[in-house]
Amino acid sequence: MITREKIIHCLEPLSGLKDWTHIKNSSGLKNAAVLIPLVEREQWQVLLTKRTDHLHHHPGQISFPGGMADKADKSPLHTVLRETHEEVGIAQELINIAGVIEPYQTVTQFKVVPIVGFVKPSYIATKDDFEVEEVFEVPLAELAITASYQRKKIFWENQWRDYWELEYEGYRIWGATAAMLHALSIRLSGCR
Repeated sequence: MITREKIIHCLEPLSGLKDWTHIKNSSGLKNAAVLIPLVEREQWQVLLTKRTDHLHHHPGQISFPGGMADKADKSPLHTVLRETHEEVGIAQELINIAGVIEPYQTVTQFKVVPIVGFVKPSYIATKDDFEVEEVFEVPLAELAITASYQRKKIFWENQWRDYWELEYEGYRIWGATAAMLHALSIRLSGCR
């Protein structure tokens, strides 16, 4: 069983997270941060969004709330709290940060800091219709099965690239979101 205590134990502490001015990016990567929102119901749920089809970056894909750092954002935590409120209407008072997992570099030149947070089950999603087509939840127990993830290849920008993918009830979760979920699943299965 995945408990709150186990989740916290398997993550890096938020205290180790530096502000954006101290996070060094190589090759001109853009800073970004996402929230991996865990909602405690009968079993833990992961809140995900489906992006609208007209967006420039990752249209139609399944993703976490979050995005690129604004100049006013002092840290990845500020980015996550701002973006989560803007995209799905969840205020920071409803989020208790549990920790972080390793940053992920996307093929679209973002360095993404994934922050795991517990979201109060009383939240009411108010999606930004421009960015978010749908908000839904998936059981963490399903996403924590590392064998559910498949390694696939895509030819993009003149080279073959590997990526993670999994399917859940008609949703195709792939790319950066699947990679971060896979990293979380490895942490949850590897720590006691």
